[in-house]
Order: sequence, then C-alpha cells, then structure tokens
Amino acid sequence: MKKTSQLKHLIHSQHLQFLMEAHNGLSARIVEEAGFKGIWASGLTISASMGVRDNNEISWTQVLEVLDFMSDATSIPILLDGDTGYGNFNNSRRLVKKLEQRNIAGVCIEDKLFPKTNSFINGKSQPLADVDEFCGKIRAMKDTQNDEDFVVVARVEAFIAGWGLQEALRRAEAYRAAGADAVLIHSNRSDDTEIASFMKEWNGRLPVVIVPTKYYSTPTDRFVDLGVNVVIWANHNLRASVDAIQKTSKQIFRDESLVNVESCIAPIEGIFRLQGVDELQAAEKKYLPQAISNQGDR
Repeated sequence: MKKTSQLKHLIHSQHLQFLMEAHNGLSARIVEEAGFKGIWASGLTISASMGVRDNNEISWTQVLEVLDFMSDATSIPILLDGDTGYGNFNNSRRLVKKLEQRNIAGVCIEDKLFPKTNSFINGKSQPLADVDEFCGKIRAMKDTQNDEDFVVVARVEAFIAGWGLQEALRRAEAYRAAGADAVLIHSNRSDDTEIASFMKEWNGRLPVVIVPTKYYSTPTDRFVDLGVNVVIWANHNLRASVDAIQKTSKQIFRDESLVNVESCIAPIEGIFRLQGVDELQAAEKKYLPQAISNQGDR
C-alpha cells in the first residue's frame, strides 16, 4: 500500500491510532522498528536537532532534506509538521508538490502567522491567521496534490490563543469545508477539558488528531471514549535523546574514561544494524569484483 494510502487509512480507522515523533533518518527507523504505523516529523524536534529555535529559523528546503533521509529509511507514512505552510497559499502548494516528490504522506499546517512560534511559548500572545486566508491555503494544497490520498491536516490553535470553544469550532468547520482531510485540535491545558468540549460539539464531522504533550496523564482510553482518531506523541524521542546525551557527556567528562558508560549505551553493532551495513556488505559481494570488495574490508 502507498504511504499516502497508509496514512489516510490510519486517520479513518475505526480504532485509535498513534504517530510517533522522529527528527532524522535514524530516529525514523527506530520508530518503525518499535512497531508504530506512522511518523510525526516534528517541526520542534527537527529544529532542535539542528540547534535552532522552533521559529522557522531553518528553511523549508532544509526540512525537505531531512525528510528525504527519513523517507528513504522507512516504509511507514510520514506526516510533516508543516508549521504555517512556510508562507502564503503559493508557498504551501509548492510545499505539497515537493513533499509528494519525496514520498511524504501528508502535511499538517497550523492557523498562525509566519514566522510561527511554538504553541507552548506565550501561546495567548500569538496572533492567529485570518480564517479565509487559511482556507485558501487548504484549497490550494488540495488542488495541487497529484495523489488523491495525500493528507492535509488543518491544525486549530484557538484554544492555545485563548479564543475559546466557539472560535475553535468555527475555524475547524471552515477548514473542513475548505477540504481538509482532518483537523488537529491543540490544547496546552494539563487536563482534557478543552479537548472533551470540542469533541462533544464536533460530533465526528471529520477525523480529529490530538497532541497530548501537556495533558499526558490523561488515560488513553479517555481519548477512545471521546472519539479521537489519531494521537501524536510529538517530541519524546528528541527529549529522551537529549537526556541521555547530557548524562553520557557529563559522565565521560567527569571520569575521563569510557568504563562507566559503555554498558549503558547502544553497542556499536546496533548502530551498524540500523544503518543497514549488512545490506551493503551483501551488495558489495553481488556487484563488486571480489578483489575490490576485499580491499574495502581492510
């Protein structure tokens, strides 16, 4: 099944589905090996992995380069966190064209202004996009896609901005009418109050995606009861790796030795496996003259 079709199937599944964050080819492969059926290519974690802020400080072409490696490394679909679409409708439709060329299954855009700021940083001070302008982006993106199963998710930031339930519903309905395949309703509360209120009024008009980073203690069964379609675990692989790198670096700096960390980190053979070294060695035997192949092993 095409990656686009896989993602569309997940969004319309009768069972709650999950996307896991990845930010480069290696983490994407790990996510697939863990058993996840789809990947969230997070704008926050891709930016952070490059050492910059989640404020469109890396260009969309740099994001595409990362996606190239992520797509090549995996067989499951990738949903890109496309921020605001990197500009107006014209930038957004060009983005769709380039994503399809790289076998990316879908993109999520949020109704804020370019350059965006992460939703968990002073969310109520962030202006939202004009609804009609954002709907134009959605229509342009859907008109541009060549693959009918390519997914466009419209992310509603009304709760983040403090604009309340009615504005969230108004925007979500407008985005549905404009052709979005799903809506992502975002909240920075530590409980599911806003999500629950939205789901009750929304009543299944279109698939709903959520990102429970702040309300992480909410039982997953609760999301099933509310009728949520997809849950995104949005940034946890990067956060886990940062914690591990900090601890390992401090230990080695303090000890001036590897003796206390070697048993606590992945074996080098595990890295080779994730890189696909076995496949290359088999290919060398198939395609290289034996003498050259033996030289490469030295």
